[in-house]
Amino acid sequence: MKKSNFKLIALGSIALLTATYSCKNALDTNPTGVLGSAVLANKAGVDGLLIGAYSLLDGYYSGQPGTNYGSGISNWSFGGLASDDAYKGSDTGDQGGNAAGDIEAHIVSSSNDYVYSKWQVNLAGVVRANNVIAEVPLVKDGSLTAAQGAQAIGEARFLRGVYNFELMKVFRNVPYVDETVNYAAGNLNVPNAPIWDKIEADFTAAMAALPTTQSQPGRANKWAAQAFLAKAYMYDHKYTQALPLLTDLITNGTTASGAKYALGAYGDNFYALTRNNAESVFAAQMTTKDGSNGQNSDFGDVLNFPGGGTYTSCCGFYIPSYNLANAFKTDAAGLPMFQKDATTGFPMYNVTNLKNDHGLAAGAAFTPTTEAVDPRLDFTVGRRGIPYQDWGLCGGETWTRGDLAPYTPKKNVFFQKDVATTADQGGGWATSQGSAINYLLIRVADLYLWRAECYVEANNLAAAEADVNVIRNRMAQHPEYWVHTYVDNSAPSKGNTTTPAANYVIKPYTGQFAANGQAYARQAVYMEHQLEFGMEGHRFFDLQRWDAIFGGPAGANYMANTINAYIKADTRISNPVLNGRTFVAGKHEVFPIPQIEISREGGALKQNPGY
Repeated sequence: MKKSNFKLIALGSIALLTATYSCKNALDTNPTGVLGSAVLANKAGVDGLLIGAYSLLDGYYSGQPGTNYGSGISNWSFGGLASDDAYKGSDTGDQGGNAAGDIEAHIVSSSNDYVYSKWQVNLAGVVRANNVIAEVPLVKDGSLTAAQGAQAIGEARFLRGVYNFELMKVFRNVPYVDETVNYAAGNLNVPNAPIWDKIEADFTAAMAALPTTQSQPGRANKWAAQAFLAKAYMYDHKYTQALPLLTDLITNGTTASGAKYALGAYGDNFYALTRNNAESVFAAQMTTKDGSNGQNSDFGDVLNFPGGGTYTSCCGFYIPSYNLANAFKTDAAGLPMFQKDATTGFPMYNVTNLKNDHGLAAGAAFTPTTEAVDPRLDFTVGRRGIPYQDWGLCGGETWTRGDLAPYTPKKNVFFQKDVATTADQGGGWATSQGSAINYLLIRVADLYLWRAECYVEANNLAAAEADVNVIRNRMAQHPEYWVHTYVDNSAPSKGNTTTPAANYVIKPYTGQFAANGQAYARQAVYMEHQLEFGMEGHRFFDLQRWDAIFGGPAGANYMANTINAYIKADTRISNPVLNGRTFVAGKHEVFPIPQIEISREGGALKQNPGY
């Protein structure tokens, strides 16, 4: 959505109407320097308000409280560090209060800056969407047709649903703020309970109002709204309601630009020059070189580049875990190794670590493992001796902070050849770390794997296996999509050969779902989520929604058991953040509501259990 000056216009002219430090304080008083509703009661005003609502999809606005690093839409901290995907990197001494490290260690307080920022940005997004909905009926000058007004409201309701979805995933028990709320009158709706029904209603309304194609690829279309409704049903465990929506999406869905949904090269999802492709159901649009000083780029990830190596940057705060790298091991049949080991209780893939360079000096000889691995590993994890985009062979631990794991993030890293056009400084200090790589909130692979879950819960195991195989066959049948060796390791710009960079072995399932039963099939689908979406900020929330504590089908304490087993396995090599930590069932599945917000609401807003 943030094409050229699209976001800047909103920030410069109308965003002050809703740029909140506290959702309550912003509406209790009349801020200075703000355009009133009467001035905005025309098509240009509504368009500007809508642009302002879209502009927060990246999770950042100028002057926000807390820290912008934690509120990014990628959820690298809440969805990644808090799960078994990643470590913060380094010890607990960074960031004055260690907002990110506390999230990884499951010792988050209600004063955590990341928590505060995530709450504020998404509630500000809700309020901006509400302003659009409230403004449309005020336009009486004929500049806005009825159809245009209905579409603007549809897009605003879609965005309100997205921002509330983010709040629900992180905090769960949240206030519901719609266009009728008047804080001064004290009519804030604080259900202190999930608001899936409200979110589902917004996406349902958006589906009815939105066209199938849009004038700009970043705008929501009817299919994006339908996909988010299906996603809400998955979180609400309404599998029978999600299933027909997903089938319709897979069969008929198109991007906002009109392209039929399809799976292409896996790496195209993480490459700035192939964004908004046929796999992009809905993405937060990231742009650079647009005069915004990097503010329209993927600013939430600026701390998450390798700390050293060919591209020396900052700050190594998102390090793939041993557990994640190990998960990509495949067995003799080319399948994942997710079954539990009877002796350790770990998944079979995590009994021993994939060969790596932990503890080796930069000049020490190292040969990458010849173990069979899923080719998605080397799109997700940077590891020593494997091509790292076109920056050269990854240096492994010498490129990290050097005290935890030898892996580096990869999906958010741009190519060296594209720096001039797809990178920017972030926030005025992170040179060439602002990225134009879109963040995909939903892609086509989600649709297949959600439908596979629905089929599992309906005990249609053959259909579930078929959908999982669609995802696996993308790589199994297309070795041209894999990572390949360089023509010349000393000159990566010369390109790549057709020789795979590692021993990639991936094959489809061949009847195992039906043969082994529903419980096996369920875990196989869950495993495919882990492999397909590693380091994309989804893992924590997947574990959360599968857990029986919130109505999921995986059984009681599934999330706590999974994360505690991960902590036990990954602290076999000392981790100063995780050592001695425990994920507490019934508490750590959600994060604390910022205490400052509870105080401002005078007790109407209740803290989450255990905090």
